[in-house]
Amino acid sequence: MSGEEVVVAAEAPAPALGEPMDIMTALQLVLRKSLAHSGLIRGLHEGAKVIEKHTAQLCVLAEDCNQPDYVKLVKALCADHNVNLITVPSAKTLGEWAGLCKIDSEGKARKVVGCSMLVVKDYGEETEGLHIVQQYLKTQ
Repeated sequence: MSGEEVVVAAEAPAPALGEPMDIMTALQLVLRKSLAHSGLIRGLHEGAKVIEKHTAQLCVLAEDCNQPDYVKLVKALCADHNVNLITVPSAKTLGEWAGLCKIDSEGKARKVVGCSMLVVKDYGEETEGLHIVQQYLKTQ
């Protein structure tokens, strides 16, 4: 683990004041804050342990995961332990949001590693994006 380098993804342009934020932008902001506060768990093995300990607050799953057993397991774990589940379209996008990439000098993400699942254990701090995600989860 000591040879592993994790770089936080570049800042996405924030919406203008008064402009409503969509759920994917809000989720990206929540994941960035969680990563900064060491509250983001990536991968099935570590994620399953956090869910079973009842410390998980949110689970994010990539829709393009090609392992049907993986998807069934994550959905069953979330349902059994009352953990909210949000799906995103791409594992590469989720990997970029989770900090599994390198940032070049222009601020663009390079060498993005796909991430099929991640779990938020600690949101970090209260943000507008967190309120939007929580409202979205209430309506599901």
